[in-house]
Amino acid sequence: MSKIMIVDDAAFMRAMLKQILLAMGNEVVAEASNGLEAVRLYPLVNPDLVTMDITMPEMDGIEALRNIRKLDPQAKVIMCSAMAQQKLVIDAITSGAKDFISKPFQEEKIVETINRAC
Repeated sequence: MSKIMIVDDAAFMRAMLKQILLAMGNEVVAEASNGLEAVRLYPLVNPDLVTMDITMPEMDGIEALRNIRKLDPQAKVIMCSAMAQQKLVIDAITSGAKDFISKPFQEEKIVETINRAC
């Protein structure tokens, strides 16, 4: 079982992801609606894994990823975005993301990606 923080500005996306993660036997230790909130929450909840949307207000997911990796170079972050644009995926991976899940979510892809990252 992994402790996971979900970061997405869309509440319904957080709820959908949370349902899948809980069904897998994981614990969702925090949810954030933007990158700024994620960076603030990360050291408080110390998750094993973070799912991070890319396009969000306040601070985007790639900037939040970089900030979290400064706090914890071992942080495991999986990026999630409807914009499966190659440049964003490359930016996320070079910034330290472990993997990438494109929206709309496919449950089997999420399970496979989370298991691989953990």
